[in-house]
Amino acid sequence: PTWSAVRAPARGRILQRIGQLIESNKDALVALVVREMGKTIKEATGEVQAAADMAFFNAGEGRRLYGVTTQSELVDRNAETRRVPLGVCALITPWNAPLSSIAWKAFPALVCGDTAVIKPSEDSPATADALMRLAQEAGVPPGVLNLVQGLGEEAGEALVRNPGIDLVSFTGSTEVGTHINQICAPRRIRVSLEMGGKNGVLVLSDANLDHAVNCVVSGAYSMAGQRCATTSRVIVHESLADEFTKRLVAKAAALKVGPGTQPDTMVCPIVNRSQLQRVAGYIEIAEREGARIACGGHVLEQGEYAKGCFFEPTILVDVRPEMRIAQEEIFGPVLSVMTCRDFEHGIELINGTNYGLTASVFTRDVSAAMRALERIHAGVVYVNAPTFGSEVHMPFGGYGLSGNGHREAGMGGIDMFSEWKTIYVDYSDQMQSTLLKDKK
Repeated sequence: PTWSAVRAPARGRILQRIGQLIESNKDALVALVVREMGKTIKEATGEVQAAADMAFFNAGEGRRLYGVTTQSELVDRNAETRRVPLGVCALITPWNAPLSSIAWKAFPALVCGDTAVIKPSEDSPATADALMRLAQEAGVPPGVLNLVQGLGEEAGEALVRNPGIDLVSFTGSTEVGTHINQICAPRRIRVSLEMGGKNGVLVLSDANLDHAVNCVVSGAYSMAGQRCATTSRVIVHESLADEFTKRLVAKAAALKVGPGTQPDTMVCPIVNRSQLQRVAGYIEIAEREGARIACGGHVLEQGEYAKGCFFEPTILVDVRPEMRIAQEEIFGPVLSVMTCRDFEHGIELINGTNYGLTASVFTRDVSAAMRALERIHAGVVYVNAPTFGSEVHMPFGGYGLSGNGHREAGMGGIDMFSEWKTIYVDYSDQMQSTLLKDKK
């Protein structure tokens, strides 16, 4: 009650201070993200800036929590809507974006007047703790933004089942998201799920080949493929397939794998040993099903690699759409290459999974690009760009196994973390007469 009573512009000013503190502590936060999650300095820098940008965006929303005033069909009646807080939000965040994933959830919740309990991944607890300390320094009152550490099956499960929770926002695997949805359904509380992806790129016959190759490499191997928007599949027109694959293999094989702390590292380590084994296991599955390794495919264990979890950038060819490697999320530096006969066949293949998070199409034909935008079944679609790169003022989320229809970031975050109240005020003379009569 205390926080929701604070006026939205004042809540926004606190978020502005959080953003400023994130920027002024950028170097320390970048070092922490690199040490904890393993991503490169460049990738960590982008994440820290994204968290600051989300704070600044939602600070501005403190003066733009707009409702709607409209004409009533009745005489002398005012009709309007207002945004009101939902209550207490459980925010369960992943290890691959330990700072920005909290920012994307906590900052819109705060500006809407909600309070929150954050449960970060057990693989990245320290970054969450650092952000909490900055929020406290910025003036977030005690009890408004709370942190609980622990394993998902223990702390996360307890948080989701707590009857005092009014909303659950979860980013992670489809399996865990489905479990959370089942827990919350009988209580009919709001649940926002941002889950897995099997993101595809469609390269049409008129595409700029070098540009497409560069974008696919960036989308497939940045963060070692450990992001929900990673490029996992590429569908290439058969007329370009041989040359495209040749250039793709050359680019991928030249990528430097190493610790995120090294400035020349281009592919960072896998987050932990179990995830490394999962990635290696999928390569075995792919080979059993008939796919062929064109590049990579092995755990790196010699020399400096013996002290970490490193996997080669991998390209699989002769991939058929029904293979598990083309249907299941791997969360590693593994790319499947398929070919299409024409535009229609390419659209069929890119939509041929139960996921629908992000996708890209490469073409110089405006007509083909526009038709692809209409027909690709994904929550975020790019033209001539990688499958990642969402901006903080734009909604983000997916279809099918990738989400449950809600969006976060941008106005999607405000919609997610607030509720509508519809208000009617009658001020007719007849109504006033009735009120006076009743009073007498």
